[in-house]
Amino acid sequence: MTQPLEQIVRRKLSDEVFDRLERLITSGELQPGDEMPSERVLMERFGVGRPAIREAMQSLANKGLVSISHGERAKVLRLTAKSIFRQVDLTAKIMLSQSADSLEHLKSARIFFERGMAREAAQRASANDIKDLRAIIERQRASLGRAEEFIDADMEFHTRIAQISGNPIYIAVSEAMLAWLKEYHTEMLIWTGKEKFTLAEHDEIVDRLEANDVDGAETAILKHLERSRALYAK
Repeated sequence: MTQPLEQIVRRKLSDEVFDRLERLITSGELQPGDEMPSERVLMERFGVGRPAIREAMQSLANKGLVSISHGERAKVLRLTAKSIFRQVDLTAKIMLSQSADSLEHLKSARIFFERGMAREAAQRASANDIKDLRAIIERQRASLGRAEEFIDADMEFHTRIAQISGNPIYIAVSEAMLAWLKEYHTEMLIWTGKEKFTLAEHDEIVDRLEANDVDGAETAILKHLERSRALYAK
């Protein structure tokens, strides 16, 4: 029986260079903050031309591994949960714009996530955390009638709850989901009375957190998010 052909696909030189540069970073040979070797050094080291080096370097930058500034050598970046989510920010927004189902799935994922954050925060919240949350609510109350400021304060409130966890991944997830949802926040928020519901619900959430009421905090944030999910629409 004839064996099927297994064609060997030739790779671009820049892809090979990218793999080798990536290994320099992942192996620890190059640390966050280090400058990448100069183009001339890399050309001699890998035996390739300048275009392959530049294309590979741009691919590293696109993946958030290095920063490129005009007239300076590229520098290795320190990866964080926040920087990783930032890399997929545009892709996520395009995905949401192309499918109403994706937006609904994101809203459901946010509710699931924030219920957990509320439970965590109710167990860990300090007096300073509660003070910060109440200050955010007051800034939000002061911004009534100014939709953009009101929404920004709303996002800050929910991210501050995630910060109580002390987990940078939770914080990055919260910030990313809120930023993606903001694109679809409708003007329904500033209809008379709608913003008052938000403020009252935020007050109730903080009251439950301050009382270390785990179930109550989850119930309060679930009620808040189920009502407000209709404010996000394509």
